[in-house]
Amino acid sequence: MKSDELRQKFLNFFEKKGHKIIPSGSLVPKDDSTVLFTTAGMHPLVPFLLGEKHPAGKRLASCQKCIRTDDIDDVGDDTHNTFFEMLGNWSLGDYWKEEAIKWSFEFLTKELNISLDRFAVSCFAGGPGGCPDAPKDEESAKIWESLGVKKERIAFLPKEDNWWGPAGQTGPCGPDTEMFYWKLNDKPAPEVFDAKDKNWVEIWNDVFMQYVKDESGNFMGAEQKNVDTGMGLERTIAVLNGKENVYETDLFLPIIKKIEELSGKKYGDYKKEFRIIADHVKASVFLASEQIMPSNVQHGYILRRLLRRAIRYGKILQMPEDFLADLIKSVVEIYKSTYPELAESEEGAVFIVRQEQKKFEKTLENGLKEFEKLDNISGKDAFNLYQTYGFPIEITEELAKEKGIKVDVEDFENELKKHQELSRTASVGMFKGGLADASEQTTKLHTAAHLMLAGLRKVLGGHVVQKGSNISAERLRFDFLHKEKMTSGQIKDVENFVNGIIEKDLPVWFEEMPLEKAKEINAMGIFESKYGEKVKVYFVGKGDENVSKEICGGPHVERTGVLGHFKIIKEESSSSGIRRIKAILE
Repeated sequence: MKSDELRQKFLNFFEKKGHKIIPSGSLVPKDDSTVLFTTAGMHPLVPFLLGEKHPAGKRLASCQKCIRTDDIDDVGDDTHNTFFEMLGNWSLGDYWKEEAIKWSFEFLTKELNISLDRFAVSCFAGGPGGCPDAPKDEESAKIWESLGVKKERIAFLPKEDNWWGPAGQTGPCGPDTEMFYWKLNDKPAPEVFDAKDKNWVEIWNDVFMQYVKDESGNFMGAEQKNVDTGMGLERTIAVLNGKENVYETDLFLPIIKKIEELSGKKYGDYKKEFRIIADHVKASVFLASEQIMPSNVQHGYILRRLLRRAIRYGKILQMPEDFLADLIKSVVEIYKSTYPELAESEEGAVFIVRQEQKKFEKTLENGLKEFEKLDNISGKDAFNLYQTYGFPIEITEELAKEKGIKVDVEDFENELKKHQELSRTASVGMFKGGLADASEQTTKLHTAAHLMLAGLRKVLGGHVVQKGSNISAERLRFDFLHKEKMTSGQIKDVENFVNGIIEKDLPVWFEEMPLEKAKEINAMGIFESKYGEKVKVYFVGKGDENVSKEICGGPHVERTGVLGHFKIIKEESSSSGIRRIKAILE
């Protein structure tokens, strides 16, 4: 079975069961600042799992793009990936355990033709770890038995195995029941299911969200009970095709073959190196499609770490200089029908990767020479490799492990905080448009930022898009895509444009509309795929005098005339290909 076929079978099956198919949300969570990336299918649905009404109804299904970074060091084995897709179906206060389990069973045994001889399940054993009052899940076990699953193939497992969530620090959670497939073709499955036997591969789980964890760590009964299921596309397609690992499926083979072609080496002789490069370039392409740029903080740091790790393993394979850009085409080819945005952003991804590869190549060779001089690696040594040669601490640890020495990571962290304060990020208001507060002056500067973006696009060109902002009552800080330093003339032209709009005293107004309509009218927005189906579009001016339209949550002034005088006080580089402006209202 091909991955496209499995993906479509799943969505078609649940559509017939009354579910609305919703598109994948962004890889960057919209409503959860406690995590960097979307790690599960339910992440974009948290507000609706907590009771907010979803415009598509109470039964939903999707294939969600996900990134998990906890296991980056394990990538290269048979099961771990950074980027993956999660098939899922949800009941938002509608059906409960019986329907969820029966439909899971029907899909696996009828649509995928999985034999009961190779099938087992686990249920929550109750006890400590999850909600203290959560009982043993006898109800799920009885439903499985009624469907023909033998008692010997049903295991009751504790919280670390059969409790899911919340996805971040708080939110909906509950016990789950998990489904396993016996992966060996040449050896029959044991009569009694033992979850510790690694030949049993988990392929799906049904989570029964009947609790909510609050900020104090307390569990409460959920007002709305939900079902949340998750089937990993990569793992499932591997076991269905009798593969021991995900890298030998159609989701990776084109990339693997391209690495063989570029390196002149065989996958079987360098499995770890091939897998790390394939996984990391795939994740990087998806991150780049969401306009994430390599940097030393947050999302950009993960992208930089992935790219530099791939470059390092490319060196081991003696790959050609521009190999990552060549591999991007293979990734786009695999996913172009499912995620057309990859093809649309391919040129930008190639630019990002080439810039980062060029930057890292300059220092990598010298850094490796410096590393070889060290017999022990103190925190200061590790920090010097990081600061001078661009080595993420993880690369230093990997190299040290290969050399049989240790790194003082704790001391490195102290050096990091002391010298660069990298732990301090622009997280204030990160998920509220970068606003520090909603004071009158901050609101004025927020509106001015819209005018400035319009001015930048007019003066510098339509390639300019917003990459981030941080707005306080004192000033606005605004990052945008542009390669070159602005001239004094260009800065003056942008100031004159903004002040001209202020003098016209144009109305500022918004309209709620479907996301698709917002795209049709070319409204600007950051990370468009993270928005819901309905968005607010803020306009400045009407008719022929319309100068700005942006997807935004507000707040804004009602007319531009109240803003005062706009002045750019600084224009500088933020990171490669990104410029930063600081501006004030006088």
